[in-house]
Amino acid sequence: MRDDDPRCVELEAAGYRIVGESWAARLRDPDPAALKQAVLRAAGLTVRELDRSSAAAWHELETANEKDYPYTPATRRVVQPVDELAELWTTGRVFGAFDGERLVGATYISLQGETGFTSVLDGYRGRGVGQAVKAASILALYADGVRVFGTGGAALNDASLGANLALGYVIEERWRSYAPRD
Repeated sequence: MRDDDPRCVELEAAGYRIVGESWAARLRDPDPAALKQAVLRAAGLTVRELDRSSAAAWHELETANEKDYPYTPATRRVVQPVDELAELWTTGRVFGAFDGERLVGATYISLQGETGFTSVLDGYRGRGVGQAVKAASILALYADGVRVFGTGGAALNDASLGANLALGYVIEERWRSYAPRD
């Protein structure tokens, strides 16, 4: 439930414990120049939109990263089979970062501007790759007329939160998951 819900106090008083926290953020009327700079900061990498022919490479990236996705009851990421990943192109767009021929980062964004997930290969994290692919996705949808973008994640993933705040997202909601004390 949202962290500002009065029932949080009641649950905690009744002995429930927080087992996960997450957040939701919005980016309204983004600054295209700032987003272009975020793409350019991924120096040495090629950032571009992917098509379905990249589904196998994307699946390989997701599989390599699956163990690193933070788990909370509200933010669980299970890597889909290649054919299911390929189906995401029917509802959104995918952007990736390449080091030579190797896909090292990718993001999925719905046609309405909601980011589904972003992942960056270990060894490339902390270098602006996640920001770059996300910025590229926002720029593309901005060009199509989308002006409000959404994203979210697990509160324990500081890198994701920082990357999104740096792109101009503003946290609008925080959520808590509860479980009874053992």
